[in-house]
Amino acid sequence: MPDEMSIGTLAERAGLTAETLRYYERLGLIEPSRRTAANYRLYDEMAASRLRFIRRAQVLGFSLGEIAQLLSLHAYPESDMHEVKVLAQNKIREIDHKITDLQRMRHGLEVLTEQCPGRGSTADCPILGALFWAPCLRRTDDERCNIVG
Repeated sequence: MPDEMSIGTLAERAGLTAETLRYYERLGLIEPSRRTAANYRLYDEMAASRLRFIRRAQVLGFSLGEIAQLLSLHAYPESDMHEVKVLAQNKIREIDHKITDLQRMRHGLEVLTEQCPGRGSTADCPILGALFWAPCLRRTDDERCNIVG
């Protein structure tokens, strides 16, 4: 078929490696349209379209597992879009948690950098001291390591 392309051609068009495409195939995210007599994979425009979908979803923070769910919902147009919305809302909550964590990290670094004169022996560095001598040994989701008091 004239519209089919090799794994190398598709990978190059998508800006990915052939190994990434094989990985996506193992996960069920893409599939070759057929194989040649020599068992080479051939892909059609649908695979290229799915790769664009995957890339866009990754930019929005979706994991490959979540992307598989989205692709599955897309494959069945009679599915209720509520499931898609729930996935998106869950992703928003996850992003909000990450933003909160990043703000906490930023605040901790601000406090430490304000305490550091930026000159002198590293033995007296408050940043290194806080990192080395912080009281927590293990961090769980419920218990954050507080290195700035």
